[in-house]
Amino acid sequence: MVWLFGLPANSHAQKVNIMERNSIQEAEIKTAIEQYYFKGIFKGDPVLLKQVFHKDALIFGDIKGAPYFKTADQYIEGVENRVSPEKSGKPFKAEIISIDVINTIASVKLNVKMYDYNYYNFITFHKVNGQWLIINKTLTDADL
Repeated sequence: MVWLFGLPANSHAQKVNIMERNSIQEAEIKTAIEQYYFKGIFKGDPVLLKQVFHKDALIFGDIKGAPYFKTADQYIEGVENRVSPEKSGKPFKAEIISIDVINTIASVKLNVKMYDYNYYNFITFHKVNGQWLIINKTLTDADL
């Protein structure tokens, strides 16, 4: 094995492969967020949300200082039964702040402004049977 300055000769190729794989994974996660999560909460569409949430996902956090906990089913039911941001006519802005991927797990930071809330979400994804699914969501409503 050839060593140059303490690094194996093929380390650059390994880093390029990892970066390319992560770029593909990040694109898949971005699509899942935009097409299922953001659209699902905007439209109040449980079908879209069920496609991106693992059935056993949990949601924890605080809203206006009050503790918040729901299962995925409870959360999706709540989204379905409220007036959707789309129908409310109030501003809705959702953005991806960051995506970090390692193998089949990913951590995503989001900002969602809707109704009178400024939510920050930390969402954990896991790739299950070739599909990126939300397995955990934490949230807070921040006055930033």
